[in-house]
Amino acid sequence: MDTSVWLPQVAILAVILISDYGIRKITTARLIRPFITAIVIIPFFFKGAATSGNGLLLEVAGVLAGIALGVLAAALLRVSADQVTGRPLSRGGLPYAIFWVVIVAARLYFAYGAQHVFSQSLGEWLYTNHVTVDALTAALIFFSVAMLLGRTGALALRARRVSAGADVKVGARLSAPVR
Repeated sequence: MDTSVWLPQVAILAVILISDYGIRKITTARLIRPFITAIVIIPFFFKGAATSGNGLLLEVAGVLAGIALGVLAAALLRVSADQVTGRPLSRGGLPYAIFWVVIVAARLYFAYGAQHVFSQSLGEWLYTNHVTVDALTAALIFFSVAMLLGRTGALALRARRVSAGADVKVGARLSAPVR
């Protein structure tokens, strides 16, 4: 397996874990950091998307699966408000880290298996279903980016809800009682 396969996966995993593991403030920079990493790395490997047929369906399936797994990953983060500032915080623990490691390991195994374990059956499936290798590659890239999108969208929504509730609580502590 060459670096074009494992490098983007490991880089995205590292950025996600650095951004999310432990107790972290939820900021705009934190939410977009994984996308910046993806934007920098992916153009080196992306060759184009299918615009019709089964290749397009595979890419759409990759996007939908990525969003679903990203939302599931975000559900493993605890989101709360800082008791002093009211700003949203998240706590990513071991289950969150294991989830991401398993997903990235599965992607890497698929890439390895496609070359060394099940290359013939995969090739036959691609041929039978009129799907190009580029469409499969694009589907995997879309899956990775959509997973980031699902994680980021779900985390941003939860942070917004917590922030809105914290504003009310912080404001209540600071206001004078009504008589």
